[in-house]
This record gives sequence, C-alpha cells and structure tokens, in this order.
Amino acid sequence: MLILGITFKEDCPDIRNSRVIDVIDELKEFGTDISIYDPWADSKEVQREYGLALLEKVDEQVFNQYAAIVLAVAHKQFKQFELKTSRQQVIYDIKFVLTYADATL
Repeated sequence: MLILGITFKEDCPDIRNSRVIDVIDELKEFGTDISIYDPWADSKEVQREYGLALLEKVDEQVFNQYAAIVLAVAHKQFKQFELKTSRQQVIYDIKFVLTYADATL
C-alpha cells in the first residue's frame, strides 16, 4: 500500500501531530506492507520521530506497483498526479484531492 502524505496538513512540512501516523499504525496491525511518499516532509525527521522511511519520488509507474493508494494529505503536487484505478487497484482519497472525473476505471 502506498500512503501519499504524512504531514500535519497540506503544503506544510510539519509532521508533528499528524493523524496519518494513526492510519499507518492501524494498517500495520493488519500486516499491511506500507510505503510512504511526501514531498513536503523531511525524511530524516520522519525516520527520527516515527521510525518510517519515505520514498524519494513517485510517478505513474510507481503507482501501478501498489494494490492500494491512500491520499492522506491534500498537497497541491498530488492534485497533479494522474491516478487511474484498475480492477486490481483501489484509491482511498481521504482528503478529497481527486475529482470524480479523475477517478476513472
């Protein structure tokens, strides 16, 4: 599973009080293999505070490697991604980043 965003709010580097950590912790209880990408978060700070590694970059080819993607923070960069689901992939858009037209099958 790919988690997009770990910061406290959109377009902000602050990871303190991020509720995304609760989502990640809950998913880990189910044995979910999780990757995280956030262009705003400092990877060293995320590693130090939460013991989590961040992906350095993602693109459409990376998206296709995951059965599920969670859009957890509404960063402007994420609105530019062309996310298209298939029958083998699910996108959970917690922050309503995508419009209905974006989420085509």
